[in-house]
Amino acid sequence: MRHQKTPMQSQPTLDIHLGYWLRLVSNHVSGNFARALQERSVSVAEWVALNQIQGGTDMTPARLADLMGMTRGAISKVLDKLQEKQWIVRTTSEEDNRVQFLSLTLQGRHALPTLATIADENDEHFFGALDPDEQTTLRSLLSKLAELHRINSVPVD
Repeated sequence: MRHQKTPMQSQPTLDIHLGYWLRLVSNHVSGNFARALQERSVSVAEWVALNQIQGGTDMTPARLADLMGMTRGAISKVLDKLQEKQWIVRTTSEEDNRVQFLSLTLQGRHALPTLATIADENDEHFFGALDPDEQTTLRSLLSKLAELHRINSVPVD
């Protein structure tokens, strides 16, 4: 026998789901950040790539693509844009001329603090209402979920 809903039964609402709240906040946080970067003609993917290149030694386009969860073709386009801005250089490996290493230029190193300020301001705008302990708890909980579900690519969209 199938259960039929009566008009008096209420439909489940989205706001009882944690995923709803996470997506609601995430969309606004990431959208606001993307717009702020776009005002400086920088994409989120370019911002993430700059940070990954800065923090990595022997960073190659293939490794960067893997870290960012992008195809080789997509990362190549991001790197072309960064190179046009003169924020990165590609150097060929002395051991294997098929391998390129990525590094930041002086201009790229100077651009990062300005872009980091945009990220900091975005975080402050959205998370400043939380006290430092609440921010630490939120970061810890989200980090725990990412680890449990083996979510390890760097988000770019």
